[in-house]
Amino acid sequence: MPPKLKPRIAIPEPCSFDRKYSRRSLPLYVAAVEENGGEAVVIGLEMTPEEIARQITQCSAVLLPGSKADVDPQKYGTVKHLKTAIADPLRDAADELLLQDAYNMRKPILGICYGLQSLNVWRTGTLVQHIESKVNHEPSDKAAPVHRVNIEPGSLLAGQLGDEPPSHAIAVNSSHHQAADVPGDGLRVVARCPDDQTIEAIEGTSPGHYVLAVQWHPERNFRQEKNSRSLFAHFIQAAERWRSP
Repeated sequence: MPPKLKPRIAIPEPCSFDRKYSRRSLPLYVAAVEENGGEAVVIGLEMTPEEIARQITQCSAVLLPGSKADVDPQKYGTVKHLKTAIADPLRDAADELLLQDAYNMRKPILGICYGLQSLNVWRTGTLVQHIESKVNHEPSDKAAPVHRVNIEPGSLLAGQLGDEPPSHAIAVNSSHHQAADVPGDGLRVVARCPDDQTIEAIEGTSPGHYVLAVQWHPERNFRQEKNSRSLFAHFIQAAERWRSP
């Protein structure tokens, strides 16, 4: 028998204006995909829309990584906060093409940190531009768990992490100053930080379409944390099951 083909996962470069950040962070996402059975396909932000389209037609799923940028507040109809970082139009354009293809073809989607925010705004949701909280969502240690999140029982996310009744709570790492506010169309909140109610995960509501996004960074500790590893493993399994409509 020929070897089983690995599902190809489209991953846009994290950031166009901070190449050092991208070079440091991108390999973590690639490793998390490939060590859990997928093949990473990096989408360069300098590619033309036609080049991106050719790449993504060969992919079975989309992973939207973190970024040094913040989504332009004009996209969700509000004035820019003083602490909102600059936008990244090239990353936005890539995300929009990837999301449009994934929704058209019902390909699995996994968003991480900025990826959650990008997904939510693309689906007409809104963001908290700067979190004011007693909880430190931007600790110096970016990999170690720093606060807990409560998972909605019965959700896709809860099933992947192995429900832990009665609290359905897990500890997560954190590195963000923004979060989802109003969920976008076809999305629902499935995890919050219990200490300040910050939204920590959203997922799709369309049956049979795998759409999940988390505000924490499982790519940074998937080798040590079973829950982080499980997120990538389930995502790759969903990509393996995907078939073109």
